[in-house]
Amino acid sequence: MKRKIVWVILMLLIAQYADAQPLSLYTDLQNQIMVWDNGVIRKVDYLQPTEFKIGRIAIPYIDNSRNFKIYYKGGIRTVNVGFTNEYQSSDCLIPFLNATSLNVFDRGEVKNLTRLCTKYYYGDSLILYLDGRTQQFNAYYNGAILPIEAFLADRNGGIDKIELKSNIAAYVNYANQFHLFYHGTIINQENYPVSSFKAGRNTVAYIDAGNQFKVFNDGNTQILESFPPISYSVGCDMVAYITVDGNFNIFHKGKVYKMGYFKPNYQVSDFVCVFQDPSGYSKVFQDGITTTLEPYMPDKYLAQYHSVIYFDRNNVLKLYSNGEVNEVTSATSPSQSNWSLSYDVVMYQIGNNFFKFYYQGNEY
Repeated sequence: MKRKIVWVILMLLIAQYADAQPLSLYTDLQNQIMVWDNGVIRKVDYLQPTEFKIGRIAIPYIDNSRNFKIYYKGGIRTVNVGFTNEYQSSDCLIPFLNATSLNVFDRGEVKNLTRLCTKYYYGDSLILYLDGRTQQFNAYYNGAILPIEAFLADRNGGIDKIELKSNIAAYVNYANQFHLFYHGTIINQENYPVSSFKAGRNTVAYIDAGNQFKVFNDGNTQILESFPPISYSVGCDMVAYITVDGNFNIFHKGKVYKMGYFKPNYQVSDFVCVFQDPSGYSKVFQDGITTTLEPYMPDKYLAQYHSVIYFDRNNVLKLYSNGEVNEVTSATSPSQSNWSLSYDVVMYQIGNNFFKFYYQGNEY
């Protein structure tokens, strides 16, 4: 009974964390930092930041005095004063370097991973880094530090090629074996060298030693094609690719959707794939469903998470999100600096310094 209660509480915490409200940020006429958080706009600093990066649950930034700060859960935390020389943001983690010291901000807690880091890779819930003291790659995952390769063959810590996206890492080790790090476990995916690979959430697509095009998705591996594709791109549980004979296909959660015999320009971003069909229509594929945007391809569009924003030919800003296309506003201009997409939150500027937000059908 106790185990069941603990399991239910854990699942509720995971669900609450996964559904965390996205954030956005702008500076007003007085150069003050304003954060949009769950429909509430908060003033968080008095001077324009040197730089900032928007994550899903936190916003790290360097303030006007070169202090490294993080907005998290409605408040500002000063992490250090003038020491941070590099930082990143993702859904869940914020890795940052103080000189050569690699640290991570994880759900309100700062942890040091190593005092000497020469390279690192990061995703939404995973960081891989080369510890300069031991010359070994380690992983930070689910609050713990785990060794990746126990035997070293070169100065790169035993890892020659690596790609890390979201919650999975793919790499070729010192013995030319193709390994995956997924859910805290090293998977020996192929014993022979692979010629190409790309990663996304829960997913790795690759060309094996026999030139077969394969995909690993959520613990399962299947052959997509017997020959290498002309091109391919990987997102969240999704692989879009053009076959050697010119077919455009999209793999999603174990199923291959045959879109047709054409070679489109396409973009995979997180949960969506944007492409233009043979008749010129712009379309979005998400969760097995294809939605038409316009009878043409917009000149400018942004795709992130579950959403795509773009201006139509009447200069109306539109948003595709989770299968629906809605008009956001006609009161802003197509200038790239006047509109942005942070996860599924649209921010757009009206006039000199008036900002509005659009999220899940509501305007703020």
